[in-house]
Amino acid sequence: MNRISRGVMGAVIAGSMLTGGFAGAAIFALSTTANAATAASPSASTPAAPAAGTFHPNEDPTHEAGESAAREAQENAGQMPTVP
Repeated sequence: MNRISRGVMGAVIAGSMLTGGFAGAAIFALSTTANAATAASPSASTPAAPAAGTFHPNEDPTHEAGESAAREAQENAGQMPTVP
């Protein structure tokens, strides 16, 4: 290869890399913006996040009647129940 064709090939490769970098950055920015917009406005099907702080079990007799022994043990230990 002579010097001119090497220079042209280097310029083509550099231009391709820059174009790909700009395209990748634009796509990433669009996807990040879309995800942020989705997170900012949760839909009705999105479950609510648990409240921060200590766990307070539901000791209502109607609720307690349907609980398993494992769940009640977790509640009594002050843990967030992980079993049905």
